[in-house]
Amino acid sequence: MTTLVIVPTYNERESIPGALARLATNVPDAHVLVVDDGSPDGTGALVEKIAADDTAPREIHVLHRSGKQGLGTAYVAGFRWALERGYDVVCEMDADGSHRAEDLPAVLAALDGHDLSLGSRWVPGGKVVNWPLHREVLSRGANTYTRIMLGMPLGDATGGFRAYRADLLARLPLDEIRSQGYCFQVDMAWRSVQAGARVVEVPITFVERTAGASKMSRRIVVEALVAVTRWGTAERSRQLAGAFRKVLGRG
Repeated sequence: MTTLVIVPTYNERESIPGALARLATNVPDAHVLVVDDGSPDGTGALVEKIAADDTAPREIHVLHRSGKQGLGTAYVAGFRWALERGYDVVCEMDADGSHRAEDLPAVLAALDGHDLSLGSRWVPGGKVVNWPLHREVLSRGANTYTRIMLGMPLGDATGGFRAYRADLLARLPLDEIRSQGYCFQVDMAWRSVQAGARVVEVPITFVERTAGASKMSRRIVVEALVAVTRWGTAERSRQLAGAFRKVLGRG
């Protein structure tokens, strides 16, 4: 199968060369699409230079976007780019080293018999390295709340290290997706489950970034909380209405 790894970037000049090198070592047959949101530090231009090097061990492409438009729209743009070019498998991966390329072969292998493979920090065998306690509490709490509200049996629905079969992405309403950050990852997982996708979780080791600045913000956390609450409330209302219809039908 042809595989594309989408790596969104904004000011990742320090970390992107290492990320590309580790991908070349661990998944040498995969192609890479860097979606750069007009990074002021020249990340996009640097990737163009790396891609143009005759010694580059793989196909590396750059999708330049004007200004910081957000993680969700970057991935959706990458999904469309991949579908237009006929890739079979499309992966999400951060540029900052927190997603280890060493774990990607296992994530890809798990697609055998599945439509979506999630790299998970919170299943047996998964772990985080160098994370402060408040980040772990936030992530675990967000995933617990998501399971309760959506009834979605996933340990790490907020994680952004994953692989989709292209035919699943083609079935999803990408035009409707406006969410970002944590919310985008939950949104995609939730839509996949609702579409009948076979989802599997693979334990990974998540390593806190050592270069650059985290893009996490209070706004992203609040967006996710509000969206999951809204989706969960709508789902519970739908279930309750269905139960009432059955009762009335029997009467």
